[in-house]
This record gives sequence, structure tokens and C-alpha cells, in this order.
Amino acid sequence: MTVPADVVADLNEDELIASFLPLLPRGSRTLVPSGDDAAVVAAPDGRFCVSTDVLVAGHHFRADWSSGADVGWRAAMQNLSDIAGMGAEPTAMVVALVLPPSTPVAWLHDFCRGLGEACGPLGVGVDGGDLSAGEQLVVAVTVHGDLGGRAPVLRSGARPGDVVAHSGRLGRSAAGYALLASGRRGGADEELIADFLRPRPALAAGPAAARAGASAMMDVSDGLLRDGRRLARASGVVLALGPLEDTVPEALAQVADVAARVGVEPADWVLGGGEDHGMLATFPAGTALPEGFVALGEVAAPTAERPAGTVTVAGAVPDVAPGWDHFRA
Repeated sequence: MTVPADVVADLNEDELIASFLPLLPRGSRTLVPSGDDAAVVAAPDGRFCVSTDVLVAGHHFRADWSSGADVGWRAAMQNLSDIAGMGAEPTAMVVALVLPPSTPVAWLHDFCRGLGEACGPLGVGVDGGDLSAGEQLVVAVTVHGDLGGRAPVLRSGARPGDVVAHSGRLGRSAAGYALLASGRRGGADEELIADFLRPRPALAAGPAAARAGASAMMDVSDGLLRDGRRLARASGVVLALGPLEDTVPEALAQVADVAARVGVEPADWVLGGGEDHGMLATFPAGTALPEGFVALGEVAAPTAERPAGTVTVAGAVPDVAPGWDHFRA
């Protein structure tokens, strides 16, 4: 970039785009990258999955906690995880930004590097988008994925007798958030904080579950309990999970120390904490679970006492706040 610039208002749109375009990865499926009116991405399956998400500064992230690269990483990963939750491989994304004129150019470049760090190793292209000025920083991401000839794995396919299983982290992002919010962080806590700032979804687990014959699946973005209820409601079933001490003892142990320090139960984060982006799936009984999946319980038929959409843990409906809600958080 030859034009000295501290904030985005110092550059016109073409200059701004030229300054960050080299930082964005080109995907393995990208035929025509950024630079034309639209990108062209190969879809050999003949179908594609698509998902979109929005992050708003001050609501989904805080600039005093997160670097531009952290925000770029998070914006990419939470969308890539939605694609994996359908059993698909992510292939390409487009990103739209609303930037206050006072946004530092360095922050924008850092954001693009975060996108590249998340997408580049996966062969996912960042193939365009849009820029606009506005009063509040907003990031909107749309991601596409390829099913590879397989049927999509929906939330609605779970049947009584299926095994309920999960792959990925549970409760770690919530613990990291609590550390930042409380200010009680120490050297041993940095891994949990990193899991909040830069979640590491179980992306490979989605396609692996599809190949193994998963009957239902979804990305756990808003907490195991809330998303489990969504899957159970879509399938018209009950998810009967076993005691957490038996099914996910490591997840409880990983957050136990921080939970004690801030005065909550580890189970509250394992069941109610969001943004770990694991995969919740159901499999027909007798299916060999793919690597990384842990059995949590089984799918049961609804009853008058336990209607469809219920999730029980050790036989009871847990008294835990059920995860993130955008309008009641």
C-alpha cells in the first residue's frame, strides 16, 4: 500500500480493498476469485450448502478483549462449523463489513489475516463480499459447502433407540468468557481464554459422522442443552443423556478449577455454555462411532411427562440456563 493511512476514512474504497485483498486465501474450489462482480466456485456435487451469520461489535465480541485476527478467526469458524453440522465440507465464503470511518486500517488487515489463518489451511476461499461505512462495526459471513455426494444430515432424523453422541469441546469457551468477564485470569487460564477468543470447531467430525450414517446432527453453538432441545424438537423425540460424570468427565475436570473460583457448577458450563462448536449427532444403535465422538445417551420416544424436545440428564430435566439466546442473553 503506497498511500499512508491510519484509519479506513483515509482511503477510498478501491484503495482499501487493494490494501487487504492479498491477505485473503484463494480456495481449492475457487474458479474466479475476487475482482469481478461475483466469484465462481466449483460445485461438482451439483448441490451446495449455504449458511450465514452476523457478528456485531459490543454484542458478539469486544474490541478490548479480541484482536482483529481473533474476530476474523471467530467469524470464519462459527460459520464453517454450521456447514460441517450438515455433514458437508466447507468450500468458500464471502464477507461483508460495516466499518466506522475511524476503524484503524491495521485492525482491518489483522481481521483479514484471521480469516486467512482459519480458512487457508482448509482450502476455503474468501471470495469476495462488500464494504460499507456505518456507526457500528458489523461482520456478516456467508459460507458454502459441498456434500460430496452424500445426503445432508438434518436435525430431524433422530429415532428412538439411536445413540446420542458428541465430538469436540464442552464448556471451555464459557469458562474462558467467565475469566475475561471476572478479570480473575492467571497464567494457567490462557488456554481456556484462547478457546473463547478462537474456538476450534470439530469440523472434520461432521463429514465423518455423515459417512458413518448419522441419523441427525447439528453444530453446538448455543450450548449442549439448548441445541439438544432443538434437535429433539425437530425429530419429535427426547434425548436421554447419562450422568455427565460418566459420559464427559474430562470436560467437567477441565473447567472445574475456574468454575470454583467464579462460583458456578462445572455442569452449568458443560450443558449451558455455548460457542465451543462441537458436533451433536445421533447414530443408529450398533453404529461404530467415528473417532472423536463420545456416547452421551440415547434417543427416547416422547411421553406425556417428557414431551418431544425434552433433554434429560441422569433421568431428570437439568436446572441449568439453556445456553445463548441472541435476544435474551
